[in-house]
Amino acid sequence: MNNDKTSASQLSELTQDIDRILITEIEIKNRIIEIGRQISNDYHGKNPLLIGVLKGVLFFLADLLRCITIPVEVDFLAVSSYSTEARNKGVVRLVKDLDIPIQDRHILFVEDVVDTGLTLNYLLKNLKMRNPTSIQVCTLFDKSKHRLVSLPLSYVGFELPDRFVVGYGLDFREKYRNLPFVGLLKPSVLAREMDGE
Repeated sequence: MNNDKTSASQLSELTQDIDRILITEIEIKNRIIEIGRQISNDYHGKNPLLIGVLKGVLFFLADLLRCITIPVEVDFLAVSSYSTEARNKGVVRLVKDLDIPIQDRHILFVEDVVDTGLTLNYLLKNLKMRNPTSIQVCTLFDKSKHRLVSLPLSYVGFELPDRFVVGYGLDFREKYRNLPFVGLLKPSVLAREMDGE
């Protein structure tokens, strides 16, 4: 019982830093159900492999899997940027590669958010060299105003504004991922965190 109270109070601490909720928990759940239904229809009989990049995609991918009604497999990549300059070019290094071979497989690349698209573009090129049958992209959140490269997104949950948002996997310095909604951080919190650098 004590642990429940501790978890609730910690979550309450996090919500105090939120200026405004943009997408509610219910809206997120309902949209994921719709996406799961669409994927189940589109990939019926294909046994797709869902690939996610750790860590932000964990929340979305876990909930999405529960809404897909066909057989699927899951694998993960983990990436790290070499430097700020390399990151700005979308060049990353694989910290964890896939465990499952993807040749002749239908791949659904699952993202929590797509913004500039540079890293995603780099990863998709890497995966295409492994000769899958198909690759499509599913993202819960899209920041299309930040896009620097053209990317085909087959499944999109929500368009995000050109603001700094947190929650449901989206973090600020590894905090706020566990909020069940997406919201804007208070300007005072952003300023405080920036001053703490």
